[in-house]
Amino acid sequence: MPEKRDFEILSVFVDSKISSEVLEKFPNLKFLTTRSTGFDHIDLKACEKRNIPVSYVPGYGDNTVAEFAFGLILSLTRKIYESVDRIKETGKFDFHNLKGVDIKDKTLGVIGTGRIGKETIKIAKGFSMNVIAFDPYPDLSFQKDAGFEYLSLEELLKRSDIITLHCPYTPQTHHLINKESIELIKKGAYLINTARGQIVETEALVEALDRGILAGAGLDVLEEEGEIQDELNFLTKGHPKADDMKVMLYDHVLMRMPNVLITPHNAFNSQEALERILHTTIENIKGFQTGNSDKVYLVSIKN
Repeated sequence: MPEKRDFEILSVFVDSKISSEVLEKFPNLKFLTTRSTGFDHIDLKACEKRNIPVSYVPGYGDNTVAEFAFGLILSLTRKIYESVDRIKETGKFDFHNLKGVDIKDKTLGVIGTGRIGKETIKIAKGFSMNVIAFDPYPDLSFQKDAGFEYLSLEELLKRSDIITLHCPYTPQTHHLINKESIELIKKGAYLINTARGQIVETEALVEALDRGILAGAGLDVLEEEGEIQDELNFLTKGHPKADDMKVMLYDHVLMRMPNVLITPHNAFNSQEALERILHTTIENIKGFQTGNSDKVYLVSIKN
């Protein structure tokens, strides 16, 4: 039986890569909605050519992702994962080599002060942290209310004890953290990434950890996580690009590093956040069907 492909509306998630080739398989498609805030998995230009509006879900996991980022921060700075693992693996109550560091009075550098970045700053204030931030479009009103300082990216990297990424993935943020910028990072800092893997150059990250520039990293995303999920497919679908293969190898190096915590793109995954995703997605679809564009969160394709 042939696959049914006459759908007029498609709802996808971040692991569904919607390319122009995929769109061609749905000749009747009139509306595409992604159950996520990010939409870099969708070829927006191809959608524009077909006159297919694309909607997304803003703000479903602001506190959800920020809370997870702090879970990674505390797990790294207080060696929580190592402590639990030691008990489970050895059964010994032994705290040697498990000394951590306080985050009170430490400087948190927040890259990106959108919805999630703002929640992160609020939480950091609850931990009595000093907060600095970088954003090409600073929110000066929020800055005044929350009591933090906007700096250049270079100055933030130099001054932060912990750096956390909350910016979207765009051509401008591709490898924002790279071999050059990592040289600016304060020695012994920690890096947290719950945003997108491609914001960090993986090879540079491995080198920074190996050289002790970074004391540790907490990563909910990796640069080639899609391929890691299905490596056999990746390796057998032809001739993988050398650069992609190289990144995958570095990802595996990261997985083995004792001062690196990697989680499977799970920061969004709470009961409350999932309910918000479904509710907003349904409202997006209803708004499209009724022609009520005010009720649809549309991606600005031309941007």
